[in-house]
Amino acid sequence: MSSSLLFRGGRVFVPGGFAEAVLVRDGVIAAVGPESDLVRLARDAEPIDLGGGLLTPGVTDAHIHPVQAGLERAKCDLAEVYGLDAYTAEIGGYAVSNPDKAWIDGGGWDMSAFPGGLPHRSQLDFLDRPAYFVQRDHHAAWVNTRALELAGITKDTPDPADGRIERDPDGTPSGVLHEGAMDLVGLLTTRPTPADVDAALMDAQAHLFSLGITGWQDAIVGSYAGSDDPLPAYVRTAASGRLKARVVGALWWDRAQGAEQIPSLIERRAATEGLDRFRATSVKIMQDGIPENFTAAVIEPYCRCGGTGLSYIDPALLGGYVKELDALGFQVHFHAIGERAVREALDALTGTDPANRHHIAHVQIITPQDVPRFSELGVTANLQALWATHHLQMDELCIPYLGEERTSWQYPFADLLRHGTRFAGGSDWPVSSANPLEAMHVAVNRTEPGSSVHATYPTAQTPFLPEQSLDLRAIMTAYTEGSAWINRSPAGVIEEGRPADLVVLDRDPFALDPKDIWTTGVVMTFLDGEPVHGG
Repeated sequence: MSSSLLFRGGRVFVPGGFAEAVLVRDGVIAAVGPESDLVRLARDAEPIDLGGGLLTPGVTDAHIHPVQAGLERAKCDLAEVYGLDAYTAEIGGYAVSNPDKAWIDGGGWDMSAFPGGLPHRSQLDFLDRPAYFVQRDHHAAWVNTRALELAGITKDTPDPADGRIERDPDGTPSGVLHEGAMDLVGLLTTRPTPADVDAALMDAQAHLFSLGITGWQDAIVGSYAGSDDPLPAYVRTAASGRLKARVVGALWWDRAQGAEQIPSLIERRAATEGLDRFRATSVKIMQDGIPENFTAAVIEPYCRCGGTGLSYIDPALLGGYVKELDALGFQVHFHAIGERAVREALDALTGTDPANRHHIAHVQIITPQDVPRFSELGVTANLQALWATHHLQMDELCIPYLGEERTSWQYPFADLLRHGTRFAGGSDWPVSSANPLEAMHVAVNRTEPGSSVHATYPTAQTPFLPEQSLDLRAIMTAYTEGSAWINRSPAGVIEEGRPADLVVLDRDPFALDPKDIWTTGVVMTFLDGEPVHGG
C-alpha cells in the first residue's frame, strides 16, 4: 500500500463535528479538511473510498481481557450458545472431540440460563473427566463432582475470605465457586503453554482489529480466577513485533497481600520499559464483586436476602495503598460495581494526582451524592455501556434484589456527563461482546442491540432508565479519544500529526435511525497507516 493515502467519499469523525477527507503520509495524519483541497494537495496519494460511510479514529478498549478471551475461544466456548441443553450439547461434543484432554474446560455460560443464576455440579457429571467452566462475567465457575473431589472441596471446606462456595441445603458444595473460591479448582486445570498463550493473544488481536479496536488496556495482568499471568506473553509478542496494537497492562493487585507487593509491581512495570507497543503502567484493584451473586458492595442490605456484599480491600487501608501507588506514578484502575465500592474507590482517590489518569470501571450503581465527585476529583468513569439494558440478569438477578431506589441509580451516564465527567469506554470482553458499535448502540438507546443473545427477551427493547442515555458523539468520543487518553496513547483523535490509527465503517451511524446503530460494520482498520483488517 502507498505511503500516502487519501480517505474520501464519506464523512470523518473529528472533535466537535465532521470533516470530508483525511490525508495520511508515512503513517501519520498529514491533513484533515475539504475533499477538494486534499485532492489537489495529494495527487500522488492512493485513494481509499469511504463509500458514504464514516471514518473514525481507531477504538481503544479501556477494560478488556484479550488473553483470557483467546484462551476460551480455543477451549469449549459457550459464549455463542444459550441454555442448559445447548451448553451440555456443546460440552459433550467438545469432550468427544478431545478424548486426550485431562480436563474439560472453557467458559461463557450465562447466569440467567439457570434458576437463581446457579447451575449444579450434577449437570456436568455426565462427563468422565473433571470439568471447569468460567461464567461469562468471570466472577464464578461451574464445576462437576469429579473436579470438587480432585480439589478436596467438601462440606467442611471453609469459604475463602474473598469468595464463596455455593452449597446444597445439607452443606455439600453444589458446583458453583464464586470469586476467590474459583482458584480452588481453576489452578488445578491443565496449564496452557507459552505458545498457547501467545497464540491466544494473537487470535484476540485479530478479532479486535476486525471490530476497529487498535488499542486496549488489559484489565488484569496477573494470575486470577485460574488464569495464568499474561505479562510474559505481552513481553514476548511486543519484543518480537507480533503485538501491533497499542496496549497498557493493568497489573493485578493481589487481594491477599497489602503494601508489601508494591516493590514487585515496580519490578513488573520496569520489565516493560522500552517496549514499543506494551507498557504495564496501571494497577488493577478489584474492590467488590457483582450484584447477581451478592458480592457487589452496597450500602443498604440487598432486598430479600440481606447482606451488603464484599469490600475486597479493607477501606481503612485502601486509601494508603492508592496514595502510595499514585506517588510512584502508577495509574489506578478500579473495579467498582456496588455503590459502596464506588464510594470507597472515590474516597481512596481523594487527594491523588489527576495527572495519573485514574479511572473506575463498571460504575453500575452510584449514589446521586457521589456522581459529582468523579469530575471534582479528576477521575474518569470507564463505561461498559453494553450492560445498561433490560437483559435477563438485570431483570431477574439484579432489580429484585437492589430495590426501586437503588435500581434508579444504575449506569447514570447522563448525570455523570452533566457534571463534566471524563469518559472512557470498554467492553470487558469476553464477559460481553467486544463490538464497540453495539456498546454505543446501548449507550444511545438503553436497549439490547438486535444481535444480542437476549434481544428477543420480552423487555429487551424497553429502554432501561432512558433519561440516562448519551448521544452518539459522546459515547464514540469515550471509546476513541477518552480511552486513548487513559492509555496516554498518541492516537484516538483524527487531527494533523497524530498516528493514522483509523477505522472505515460501512455506513455513517450518525445518519441512521438510532435503533439501527448496532448494524454498523467495520470495512477496514489501519494502524500507523497500514491495514490490519480488510483491504
